[in-house]
Amino acid sequence: MFDLDKWQEIFSTINKNRMRTFLTGFSVAWGIFMLIILLGSGKGLQNGIDAQFRQDAVNMIQFGSGTTSKTYKGLQAGREIRFTNEDYEFLRKSIDGLDKVSSRYFMWQNRVISYKSEYGVFDLISAHPDYIDIENATLTEGRFLNQIDIQKRRKVVAIGEPVRKALFKNGKSPIGEYIKLNNIPFQVVGVFTDKNERDATRVYLPISTAQMISGGADRVHSFAVTSNLSAAESEVLEKNIRTKFAERHRFDKDDQNAMWMWNTLKEYKKFSNLFLGIQIFVSIIGAFTIIAGIVGVSNIMIIVVNERTKEIGIRKAIGATPLSVVSMILFEAVLITGLAGYIGLVLGVGVLSLVSSILPQNDFFQNPQVDFTIALVSTLVLILAGTLAGLMPALRASRIRPVVALRDE
Repeated sequence: MFDLDKWQEIFSTINKNRMRTFLTGFSVAWGIFMLIILLGSGKGLQNGIDAQFRQDAVNMIQFGSGTTSKTYKGLQAGREIRFTNEDYEFLRKSIDGLDKVSSRYFMWQNRVISYKSEYGVFDLISAHPDYIDIENATLTEGRFLNQIDIQKRRKVVAIGEPVRKALFKNGKSPIGEYIKLNNIPFQVVGVFTDKNERDATRVYLPISTAQMISGGADRVHSFAVTSNLSAAESEVLEKNIRTKFAERHRFDKDDQNAMWMWNTLKEYKKFSNLFLGIQIFVSIIGAFTIIAGIVGVSNIMIIVVNERTKEIGIRKAIGATPLSVVSMILFEAVLITGLAGYIGLVLGVGVLSLVSSILPQNDFFQNPQVDFTIALVSTLVLILAGTLAGLMPALRASRIRPVVALRDE
């Protein structure tokens, strides 16, 4: 039953001790506020790194040839390792666990691309049809490279959306049009977008065509593959690839210079574990901040009981029950803790929302936010803890004998 007199008395007590109440409430609100800010900031960093990895397939392994740095079975160090189209076929047929496979041939020079009177310098990437999935790109018009393009060495390209805007300024569809790569006409067969701005400015052409027009014979510089394996299984796959290519090209499998490798799933797992550790660390700091607020509430309640010893004695002398004394003290603790916790929660979420709306585009810090369930549960835990903090002083007050209390000065 709602006791108006009891609540009026609680508000009267709070009003008489404004500074004490403010400091108590501030410690609680600050604890919740800092917990929300710390968790949200950690999530923002995690979102940024996560977005960086997901611009390409997270389950991707890339590797390429280099120069040996160790002797191997009588062969001297310093040998250049050369991969070829045969290695691509070997990779597809001899390595289990692969999903998408593509090789690449680098074209560093003569990257000027033109269409009529429009010119631009863009990255030329020669690859296989699977590469669009490996790069996590999305077709917006036409098609990507296909196996017939590879077999017949067709002069066709798929261009990124920024390339289309730079060369086809009249808004017309580029599909079927011819652009020139190093003065060689190539037909545009597709347009794509990519979350990675750098990758969106690429022009993809069949690797066989690139090898032919640049005199690369059957040379391959690197490979990119994806799998549907876990992080642990992908590490086994990585070792398997290195071992088989080391046997095939006669170099020490531990020679990192002979063949470089990059396992995005393994690196992604490292960053995930790092941010899990950060979240745990931040949670611990936030928890200690909240505990400090709870201790503050407990101390204030002890002071309240000591200051009101005589008043409590008079109440008990005229018939107040121990339960009414306990409830009066607890209600005051719950009111201060609950209101302050709610204010800290609202301010924390509000600041994160404001930062998220005005924060400039950043590759490593995106959308700082906190799980509202976690925020709400933290606030409820603090209110419960504040109630428990006020329970001990309240029980102490309920056990005060009226005669002793009336003698208190």
